[in-house]
Amino acid sequence: MISNQGQMRPQRTPSRSLKDLLDRYRDSVILATEADENAIFTGIAVGTSDLAAGDIFVAFKGLRTHGANFVDRAVAAGAVAVLTDDEGAGIIATGPAAGAIPVIALRDAATQRALVGDIAAWFYDYPARQLVTVGVTGTNGKTTTTYFIDAALSAAHLKTALLGTVELRVGETSIPSPRTTVEAPVLQSVMAMALEAGATALTTEVSSHALALNRVAGTTFDVVAFTNLQRDHLDFHHTMEQYFADKARLFAPTAAKRGVVCVDDEWGVTLAAQADIPVDTVATRADGPGYATAQWRVSEAAVGLDRVGSTFTLLGPDGEQVTVHSPLPGMVNVSNAALAVVVAHRAGVALEDAARGIEQIVAIPGRMERVIDSATEPLVIVDYAHTPDALVLALQAVRPITEKRIVIVFGSDGDRDQGKRPIMGKIAAELADVLVVTDENPRSEPPEEIRRAILAGVRSQRPDLVDVHEVSPRFDAVAHGIALAGPGDTVIITGKGHEPTQEIAGVFHPYNDADAVRAAYGSA
Repeated sequence: MISNQGQMRPQRTPSRSLKDLLDRYRDSVILATEADENAIFTGIAVGTSDLAAGDIFVAFKGLRTHGANFVDRAVAAGAVAVLTDDEGAGIIATGPAAGAIPVIALRDAATQRALVGDIAAWFYDYPARQLVTVGVTGTNGKTTTTYFIDAALSAAHLKTALLGTVELRVGETSIPSPRTTVEAPVLQSVMAMALEAGATALTTEVSSHALALNRVAGTTFDVVAFTNLQRDHLDFHHTMEQYFADKARLFAPTAAKRGVVCVDDEWGVTLAAQADIPVDTVATRADGPGYATAQWRVSEAAVGLDRVGSTFTLLGPDGEQVTVHSPLPGMVNVSNAALAVVVAHRAGVALEDAARGIEQIVAIPGRMERVIDSATEPLVIVDYAHTPDALVLALQAVRPITEKRIVIVFGSDGDRDQGKRPIMGKIAAELADVLVVTDENPRSEPPEEIRRAILAGVRSQRPDLVDVHEVSPRFDAVAHGIALAGPGDTVIITGKGHEPTQEIAGVFHPYNDADAVRAAYGSA
């Protein structure tokens, strides 16, 4: 049973010597300590939890500490060498692992993370070159779009791989994902594993953090896609302009051969205009800034009122026309589905086959996931929406399929962009009928302070806080929201989606929204 990302490796592990590495990258690295250059290494790992005996341990400076501080753990786990920078070499030389392991130092610290990606690709013999590869970036919709793309690619590929926020999957083998985009050595090892397993196509989410930190370096994707850009991660990028610049890195010739860009917002229009690779543009809203000039356009979109999904017509630049059914509700999923069809088509799948492929999806974990769906009970949905724009889209998506009231259970993350908290409260107060304000992932912040900021936004729309409830912990809030609802109502629980834990005061507690729904419903 595979238990962590470090075990997502091919069974036939490559083996190369330190001399092979030093010769191949002689202009970029030097051997900083004495070592047997004929020593063999059989893997590469960033982080000791994923390290296997025989690996080279990559130790760079992180947000909180330097990886070189953990070299003693790497030695104990069987690492055969450390790849680090000058600072890391100094830490190792004066630490408990001094002299215990060969140290390979980078000549240029500024290129270290990009170099690791290239080394990992070289080590696994450039697996991306033998797969059809797709990368998807954007603020919202990455997960849903990648699942749609994977389903569309499956119309032409018997076995596929999918990497993203929810899982790392190769064929039928799957593990929970540690983050939206894995570190470069894991990406390359999963690609190699996919090839060995007979997969011929791979789709991955590509986060802005991953692009800023060069986690996809060493890979040139066949097709990349952009969903949208909305307020998020400003604690990391600081400005929307820098956030956009990091996303745009995926649309460079070194990163991708061609792109598909949704031009429903101005950021998409800008990206399509400045990208240095061939780009298809997709527009799904007639009132969007790129609709008039888009190559691919959605028309005749009908949002289903049967809780099932939406149907639309997709028109192409050369007279192509295909009817597509999105199995998830709302215009946001019309956009995700349209983008996925074009991406799969540009990746080599016949247009009609791509459209039929996405119709096979029944549910995507934590993405408009219908947990309770009965004509005699309230519809209960779990969705990952955790940004202001995503919350708007989620509530707009469920309004047409809701006969009576929308009950929302929501919060906002701690240790993240504080400015969005009152915005989230204001949106919920405007677009939902009954509000249950609770905790998301408080992390190191006092949960009551986060809720207070959300409620400030709520009060801007509902000064008397009518139909507003503040409930903590989250498990109780979910039960409370369901208890408030009746037949014809929709309960939507947003913010955590598929996540299996809740982080409170630095501790990860087992928790899942869908499980909380089932438990609450069973006790009702």
